[in-house]
Order: sequence, then structure tokens, then C-alpha cells
Amino acid sequence: MFAIPVPLAGSPLRAIIVYAVRTSAGLVLIDAAYEHPVCWRSLNDSLRAIGHRVEEVVAVLLTHNHPDHVGLAEQIRDASGAEVVIHRRDDFTWQRQERDGFLGQLATVLDGTGVPAEQRAEMFEAAKSVAVHREALVPDRLLVEPITELAFGDVTLRAVHAPGHTYGHTVYLHPAGYVFTGDTLMPEGPVQLALAPLRGDDPVGDLLGTLATIGGLGAAVACPAHQYPFLDVEARCRELAAHHSAEQEQARRLSTAHLDAWGVAPHLSWAKPWDRMGVSTRRFALVHTHALLQPLP
Repeated sequence: MFAIPVPLAGSPLRAIIVYAVRTSAGLVLIDAAYEHPVCWRSLNDSLRAIGHRVEEVVAVLLTHNHPDHVGLAEQIRDASGAEVVIHRRDDFTWQRQERDGFLGQLATVLDGTGVPAEQRAEMFEAAKSVAVHREALVPDRLLVEPITELAFGDVTLRAVHAPGHTYGHTVYLHPAGYVFTGDTLMPEGPVQLALAPLRGDDPVGDLLGTLATIGGLGAAVACPAHQYPFLDVEARCRELAAHHSAEQEQARRLSTAHLDAWGVAPHLSWAKPWDRMGVSTRRFALVHTHALLQPLP
């Protein structure tokens, strides 16, 4: 197994780690970086550096549908004939039918936060810089079951539905004890909760269930899409579960004195104080607060 950092040129994010798993059938990639010529060259150069070529890829297993994860999937498939796999709830066609595209979801959520019109317009315009991908990828296989075994020659990976960051987020367990956790479990910092535009959405409840599931997989090493791989997976799951449970409790307690997410958000604990945040950081904090206050009574 190889960890391949790909710089995210053209994205406000810095880099993503694409994992390459050797099997007797060929290479399996976990995630596909951002759609940009620099990212494509970097991925190809890194594959050659470990003695492989993109033409050897037999499958691209996507953890979720954010642009830094799905961007090059179509190019990889065109070059190699690889099978592209994602959970049904993160398939763009299904997502549009179920809850709209990213910008549509964001518009609905912002409208529900109580943010004043001027700040809402600024936040929405800034969000367009992370929504430049086409949301047009058509996968070859949609995952539906909570756990699906995916066999590639001598290696069988288990795909485990892991919502919370998105509704179709999936982690992949390697038989050697590696779990590829996408954006759901990183060694530092909290999980950015899924947008919650629909009544009944419960990102925190989803995430707490996911953390319990990952913690029970028996994995020895977590391999996230950002930061770095780490040990003691179960302890990190417990730590994050405690953090997000306490965070939600605080938000709901504050909501008794403040009408909406816009009123609650400045009083929560953030890595950077609310009054020092830029437009995009404040948008992330605001929609995260909105998610903490779900499901609606």
C-alpha cells in the first residue's frame, strides 16, 4: 500500500492523500484528487515513482463526492478502464434527486441559519470557488448495503457506509488492518458535518454511529485523506465522539437564548475566534452550527 500526496492546485485546499493498494488484479486507488492538470501530472508522476502507471488501475474507490476526492476519477477511468465505485447517496444523480446539488443545498441551509442578507450573499459567492467541479461523474458501481465486500484478485476490501461528513461517505477496510477513512476520521481536529437541508437530517447522529462502527472494525491503522495515518483507531473514535456530543449539547443549550444558528455560532469554541474569521471560514462554522442543531423538533 502506498500513500500518495497530491497537491490540490486550483483548490482552496492544500493536498489530498490518494492511497494505492497493490492487488494481483492491478492497482486500486482510494479517492481521486482534484480535477486540475497539475493534480493529474502529480498523480501520474507519483505512480511512476513507485513503479506503476495509471493504466494499471483497476478500480477507484471513492470515500465521498467532494471535489478533492472525485475530480480525476473520470480521467483515470478513461486511461485505464477502471471501475469507479461510490455509495448511492453520494452519487451526483441520486443526490440531486434526494437533496439537490451542493450549491442548492447550501442555499437552503444558509436560508435556515438566520444569517443577514448581506453576509449570506458574501458566503454564497465565496462558496462558488469550491463548487467549480461539474458534479457530472457517472460511477460504474453504486454501494447500497451497510457493508459490501469488494474483491480484486488476492485482496478483498470491505466497504463500510460511514455517514456524517456526507450522507454516502464510505470507509474501506483492508485485510491487513488499514482503514481508509476519507474525511471522517483524521488525527487532528473535528469532523466537518454534512449540510443538513432536509427536515429529519441528523449529521451528528449519523457521525456518532459511524464512529462507533469504525471503532469496532478492529483496524490497526487509520489512513485519512488529509494530514497523516495514525494508530489507536478506537481511541480516536471515542475522542471524536465525545467532542461532537459535547459540541452539540453546548449548541442546543445556547439555542434556548438565541433564535438560530447565526445567534449560536459566535458563542461556540472554534480554532479561530468568530470575529477573526474570514468569509469562508465563517460559512463553514455557520453551516456546522446549523447541523449541530438538527434534527429540527
